[in-house]
Amino acid sequence: MFHDRSRLGRGLRFVLAALASGALAGVLAAEDVGLALAPAASRGPALGSIAAGSNHTCAVRSDGTVECWGANDYGQSTTAAGTFTQVAGGDSHTCGLKTDGSLACWGDNANGQSTPPAGSFTQVAAGPTALHTCGLKTDGTLACWGWNGYGQSTPPPDTFTQVAGGSYHTCGLKTDGTLACWGRNVEGQSTPPAGTFTQVAAAGTHTCGLKTDGTLACWGYNGQGQSTPPAGTFTQVTAGEYHSCGLKTDGSLACWGDNSAGQSSPPAGAFTEIAGGYWHTCGLKADGLLACWGYDFDGQSTPPAGRYSRRLMTAGGWHSCQLQLNGRLACWGYNAYGQSRPPAGTFTQVAAAYFHTCGLRTDGTVACWGNNGWGQSSPPGGTFTQVTAGDVHTCGLKTNGTVDCWGDDSAGQSTPPVGTFTQVAGGFSHTCGLKTNGTVDCWGDDSAGQSSSPAGTFKGIAAGNGHTCGLKTDGALACWGDNTYGQSTPPAGTFTEVAAGAFHTCGLETDGALACWGNNTYGQSTPPAGTFIQVTAGESHTCGVRPDGAFVCWGDNTYGQVDMIFKDGF
Repeated sequence: MFHDRSRLGRGLRFVLAALASGALAGVLAAEDVGLALAPAASRGPALGSIAAGSNHTCAVRSDGTVECWGANDYGQSTTAAGTFTQVAGGDSHTCGLKTDGSLACWGDNANGQSTPPAGSFTQVAAGPTALHTCGLKTDGTLACWGWNGYGQSTPPPDTFTQVAGGSYHTCGLKTDGTLACWGRNVEGQSTPPAGTFTQVAAAGTHTCGLKTDGTLACWGYNGQGQSTPPAGTFTQVTAGEYHSCGLKTDGSLACWGDNSAGQSSPPAGAFTEIAGGYWHTCGLKADGLLACWGYDFDGQSTPPAGRYSRRLMTAGGWHSCQLQLNGRLACWGYNAYGQSRPPAGTFTQVAAAYFHTCGLRTDGTVACWGNNGWGQSSPPGGTFTQVTAGDVHTCGLKTNGTVDCWGDDSAGQSTPPVGTFTQVAGGFSHTCGLKTNGTVDCWGDDSAGQSSSPAGTFKGIAAGNGHTCGLKTDGALACWGDNTYGQSTPPAGTFTEVAAGAFHTCGLETDGALACWGNNTYGQSTPPAGTFIQVTAGESHTCGVRPDGAFVCWGDNTYGQVDMIFKDGF
């Protein structure tokens, strides 16, 4: 039996997950917090909310619209209509990933760089001085267009989780965690080192990669020191023309290389994302505001007012939590153990179980609150890039890519295997991890087959009560384990995110619509019409985030878990 409400202190948290991959790279691989984008770290930093081109900058607002500023001589700062999940800036053109998975580009098109192919994508990339563009398709393959004088628009026939474009070269993060680069290589920028990575950034004639242990490696031209990163652990790296910047695990920034325009002198404070342009840099602060520094002769370092980060949420057993724009948490619903009373401070992710909740602080440490009968709310020290909450156990993805678990281990759910991972998802008495090579490894209870993962490569996972679902690299879903209510029988089609509740599952389709299946006693599997950018599933309720940032919940409301008490992310 996978769920027993009579055991007080034992609850279930069901994780939402989509990718991310790499970069989040555009695929919002969202687990408990539902990142979207994202990602996240290890699973891939949530990239693409901001993009710095040569002399212009663009950002995705919380309502999904794109705003650009700076040079506009080719129309690169005149945004296209519609809602987007990611944006990329080139030399004098811009491309955006729309909520339906299609691409839109505007600006200079002399080399065809603003004429994207049809199809469904999960990420788009263009370097700050690039005359070409590349997109990551839902099947994991790449498509590139624009100038191809050095072969930079001819990607290899592999599958990837992220792509990054330099001036005349391109690099991709393969599903096995290794890197592949192609195009011009006069400075060695297309000769990546061995090892596994979680993100790659390219610009000019150098490239940088975020390794699975959180350290950085850069290669290529180093005339200004742009390929000599500092020591320490990071969650994201970006490359400008002659400088590089990294987002450290404590949320602060470090930049190195050319600083003639101040582009390598970031302001103090906590950030969640960073993007490097030609001679300027921009960062998304933890409060949702933008900060830019460096050259500003075209206004590229003067961002408009407003908040740009997305509000994210998670559904626990009978309570819900929201990560607000200012980084603080708000929770509502069942609170018998204090699980709906988050501590003070700022966070980047939250994971909710039945009777306990955990959050990832901006400094990378984990805080948990609520029931602690099995030690599930006593996290170890150290820094993490993701946290997930199971029934009465919790697991975190450390900055070095390994998994650490605490709490109940009666079924082995808190004894993770060795190796490096990009995402972890906790179910009732089992846990699954997405390995750096894209395969899934599960441990703990396997009485319904929920820990017997299928072969193949995935970019996101979600763990329910006695079942598990994975988002495959081609966008299709695969589920295994308990299927009493049909929760392990996903529909056909392509998806960008999957969320597993107790006995139901929901998937975010590439066109932004939701599909849910499994137990529907409380209407938890009957989503409202319209488009969404995130979905998360609890015990018997489901919540989604609209493109305009609005929250919608449906299903069981016994404890007010569907009532949106905190609707604004101030």
